[in-house]
Amino acid sequence: MLVTDLIRRKRDGAELQRNEIEFLIDGYTRDSIPDYQMSAWLMAVLLRGMTRAELAALTEAMLNSGEVLSFPELPATKVDKHSTGGVGDKTSLVIAPIVAAAGLYVPMISGRGLGHTGGTLDKLESIPGFNVNLSVTDFRRVLAQCGAGLIGQTQEIAPADKKIYALRDVTGTVESPYLICASIMSKKLAEGIDALVLDVKTGSGAFMKAEKDAVFLAELMVETGQRLGKRIAALITDMDQPLGNAVGNALEVAECIDILNGKGPEDLRELCLILSAWMFLLGKRVQNTDQGRELAEQMISSGKAREKFREMIRLQGGDANVMDNPGLLPQAKQKADVKSPVSGFVTGFMTEQIGTAGVLLGGGRAKKEDSVDPAVGIIIHKKIGNPVSADEALCTVHYNSAQRFDQAAPLIQQSYRIESAPLLQKRPLVHQIIGDSK
Repeated sequence: MLVTDLIRRKRDGAELQRNEIEFLIDGYTRDSIPDYQMSAWLMAVLLRGMTRAELAALTEAMLNSGEVLSFPELPATKVDKHSTGGVGDKTSLVIAPIVAAAGLYVPMISGRGLGHTGGTLDKLESIPGFNVNLSVTDFRRVLAQCGAGLIGQTQEIAPADKKIYALRDVTGTVESPYLICASIMSKKLAEGIDALVLDVKTGSGAFMKAEKDAVFLAELMVETGQRLGKRIAALITDMDQPLGNAVGNALEVAECIDILNGKGPEDLRELCLILSAWMFLLGKRVQNTDQGRELAEQMISSGKAREKFREMIRLQGGDANVMDNPGLLPQAKQKADVKSPVSGFVTGFMTEQIGTAGVLLGGGRAKKEDSVDPAVGIIIHKKIGNPVSADEALCTVHYNSAQRFDQAAPLIQQSYRIESAPLLQKRPLVHQIIGDSK
């Protein structure tokens, strides 16, 4: 096969065969196809799209470019959740212990924050000593002992994705929903899971601001997963305001501990219960999502989920005492309120700006090589529907640099939309559900 022929055919809108896509991915992974040719092919995909058969072939080729984990020694169903990312989105830290506490296995390979969205690995690393860089052997040991493990992508898992993702980042091809789907699904299916719940965010703090774009990506991922033999469902969920009240790594961990203690913000608790219910359903632990929700609530109220998170922290080298004393998490040196300039009601957010303010404080990355300050962040006091008086605190900023605070504070204040009358109807937390229901 000639790579130039495959580039031309995709450029002209033709459908490539499975063996041709496998040839491309294998050659690029082994360095026999250069960056400039793969870049041209990726741009052709961005412009022309892919058929569903091509997408399944691409995902499977990327999946099989490295080690595909398998856990035959673990008796129960393996199930995971993936979120497309947002501001204050910390559900993994609550869901993994809930689902593992009820007897399923949750092998979760997570990512770091980039841009305005936070990353699960950065949140976990704010727990003193927590190791997200486990070997596959240690990952198996943690899973066998406590039922849940959260690690970063290893060198062995989907190496084609790692190479292609880096290339997309510098060639203007990140936005293709087909390439996004193949990237996400190749990593997730390499975990050795039986079922997957997708949390696809839409709104002002999501990568896909328009709901139709979120739905299209969800449909691609669901169909691709089903073609590869997995039980899969996608929930289109709201990201028109931060999820929960905390934005920032250590602050978000503390909020997750609150949820596992039966407290915490209602919207975060609700979404965690809904996503857990779907994981239980696809994991065949319950017969419907009502039973799943009830089981998730039991895991919290009984303390079993809290103790499962404690065990996971301990097994991954972290200080499990944070469960009883969240003050052991990194603390910022300074706090200051951002106040409302007017009286009225909160009717909306420019949510991405809240995430960007978190990055300016030092709590996220503008570039992959940036370091992260785990202590800084924002505690939000006023959300959509809340009344606010002039000069009342909208949120409290935790910071370690006055200069960074001065950059972030105006952005936070400007991100609030405050009007004289409240919204008549708030957007639901879950907009729609796509995929398996049994």
